[in-house]
Amino acid sequence: MIRVVLIFLLLIEVSGCNRAEEQKQAPNKPNIIVIVADDLGYADLGCYGGIIETPNLDKLAARGTQFTNFHTAPTCAPTRAMLLTGNDNHIAGMGIQGETMEEWGYEGHLTDRVVTIPQVLKKAGYHTFIAGKWHLGEKPENNPHQKGFDRSFVMLQGAGNHSNDISVLGIGDSLQLSDYTEDGKPASWPEGAYSTTYYTDRIIGYIEDNLQANRPFFALATYTSPHWPLQVDSIYWQKYKGRFDQGYEQWRLDNLDRLIKKGFLPEGTKVPQLNPNVTPWDSLSQGEQQIEVRKMELYAGMVDQLDVQIGRLMEYLTSINALDNTRIIFMSDNGAAAEDFFYKGPFVDHSQKYFNNDFDNMGKPDSYVSYGPQWAEAGTASFRDHKGYTREGGVLAPMIIAGYGIPTGMVTNAFASVLDLAPTIYDWAGTTYPLDYDDIRRYPLRGETMEDFFSGYQSFIHDSTYVFAVEQSGDMLVRKGDWKLVNEGYPIEEDRFELYNLNMDITESEDLSKVYPAERAELIALWREYRDQSKIKLDKF
Repeated sequence: MIRVVLIFLLLIEVSGCNRAEEQKQAPNKPNIIVIVADDLGYADLGCYGGIIETPNLDKLAARGTQFTNFHTAPTCAPTRAMLLTGNDNHIAGMGIQGETMEEWGYEGHLTDRVVTIPQVLKKAGYHTFIAGKWHLGEKPENNPHQKGFDRSFVMLQGAGNHSNDISVLGIGDSLQLSDYTEDGKPASWPEGAYSTTYYTDRIIGYIEDNLQANRPFFALATYTSPHWPLQVDSIYWQKYKGRFDQGYEQWRLDNLDRLIKKGFLPEGTKVPQLNPNVTPWDSLSQGEQQIEVRKMELYAGMVDQLDVQIGRLMEYLTSINALDNTRIIFMSDNGAAAEDFFYKGPFVDHSQKYFNNDFDNMGKPDSYVSYGPQWAEAGTASFRDHKGYTREGGVLAPMIIAGYGIPTGMVTNAFASVLDLAPTIYDWAGTTYPLDYDDIRRYPLRGETMEDFFSGYQSFIHDSTYVFAVEQSGDMLVRKGDWKLVNEGYPIEEDRFELYNLNMDITESEDLSKVYPAERAELIALWREYRDQSKIKLDKF
């Protein structure tokens, strides 16, 4: 009997040692999750003054830092390339949106001039996962499975139906389907699944499957919500009935007022002149107004449902005791979207044959609703333009960063860009970006780490000498401090460049080119340097 007891005690001791050893080997590097919303407007979230119910993102902002001066590229594919590489979109291969060219910088996929975050983090001991939209190359060699992700479920194209695989980007009148892959192999869309919910399922599943490996993870959740088509279950949008009846012009003013009250914009800020493509609200018939209101109700429902799924992800992290060791970045990929391809553009024949936009069908899986520039510019409040442009309405996006070591409850107007995320993530992971990777010389990072800012060593992310530049499809900006140079569309010619001072004119309403020629000349010189480094084409393809 004594011998049995001694053996039992010895087993307990060995078991205790094993558990202690497991704890000793447990990852001290943080888990990292990047959550990307698609085409989310700057003023839509509750923590940014919006009335759409986003309690989970509001809670994330309260336990982290909220950015009011965060910048992206003007559309999604270039932004995603910059996010994953920390480099200019041309150097990464995405000089234009989703097209493939032979020219340097316009390949339409991530090139070997850069290394991706998951490629670097894998060598630092991380598991790497992605679920959602890819939009960075459709060929097998360009799949996320070849770009550093251990597990992946992605839609390859830039937009898709939220409840089935019928393409919303089809050309002609024959039925076409969206392309999905899982771990690099063709996959099908699960019957009855909804995009935001299913992508959350996949991220949670990948994390769960690898818990026993006792390694940190990097997860990229690239949601397709609230990108058109605006489709969502009625339980989410019906709660917003009546909230937008005043119309998009008043909604724009209300959003501006809320941003001012939050302190995100200075007192006296005015909205820019109404977009000439927008029909004044009072000119619409009652039936037309009902359709417009329903569009915004659907959009609000999609943002609401997205917030619910982000909350589900946070609850899961809490349940596995991982939330405290997870740093989370939430962002939108650009400004609010104004496209409406159901009525014009290359997808009309396909969309009008396979989708139905009758009023009673709006929001259902076979509808193809977009809310257009009228609501997009309301969602960007006082900022000019929307997705696709390099004025602030197209490139200013919400961003929240939370987790251990991140200041809580802080709202900052420090300038930051999507290029800064990769170097920050590398600091978190205790690794560095390799200029030589797989025996290939790579381009250096373009952004700067935020760690000194978060640690309190400095009150800014970039000093006054930092230059941020981006160009896509002829829309260009060069920014240094408060000064900003802009070109709108092809051709890119210096006599067309506009000059703004964002401290004096956040709405970019007054071109100061003739008033400040020296500042304009300085930014043009910086533009030429950037143009030559990135080999930018100046004329339309």
